[in-house]
Amino acid sequence: MVDASRTGTVTRTRQSTIGEMTEAEAISLAQQGDAGAFERLYRLHSRRVYALCLRMVGNPAEAEDLAQDAFLQLFRKIGTFRGESAFSTWLHRLSVNVVLMKLRKKTLPVTSLEESTDPEDEANGPRREIGGPDLLLTGSIDRVHLERAVEQLPPGYRQVFVLHDVQGFEHNEIAKLMDCSIGNSKSQLHKARMRLRELLQETLRDIARQERQEAKAGGSE
Repeated sequence: MVDASRTGTVTRTRQSTIGEMTEAEAISLAQQGDAGAFERLYRLHSRRVYALCLRMVGNPAEAEDLAQDAFLQLFRKIGTFRGESAFSTWLHRLSVNVVLMKLRKKTLPVTSLEESTDPEDEANGPRREIGGPDLLLTGSIDRVHLERAVEQLPPGYRQVFVLHDVQGFEHNEIAKLMDCSIGNSKSQLHKARMRLRELLQETLRDIARQERQEAKAGGSE
């Protein structure tokens, strides 16, 4: 007869061991097929991977599916990790590739990566390199409003914006990931920033309008 109390003790001990396992230990054991070690890696990185997927697709349910796909891919490919970069960096790139491969298979209407744009399209705006730093989107913008605006971008714009301005990829890296030219990556980023400014200006106008209405209503009381 199996001693239930002994089994429970072994289970708790195993769970405690998994929780105390370092990332390096978990990687080494996971590469040897240890399920507990893989569980440890999942606990360490699942939130970060989900957040990345959510920023790229803007849909919580789809982001959850993509995060699961990323860890499935990790399970298959962890043996190829050689420690040449931080594990988090390696997993980040693997996850980005999973999301992009999924998006390529979808038939959603996306903005063509072959479109070009003129950096002087902005009315009375200064000329600058497409894809260069955009000071108008830096600093004092409320994070919540910015995140909501990013969610409203067309998929093609959003992907390049997240990869470059949020995740820190260079244009040559984005070009390889998305199978497009460096110029097209810069063009998409430029258009994404233009659209973001429009969306943010609309938000600010709405806030100002609401404040005026509230002030008017308060004055009439």
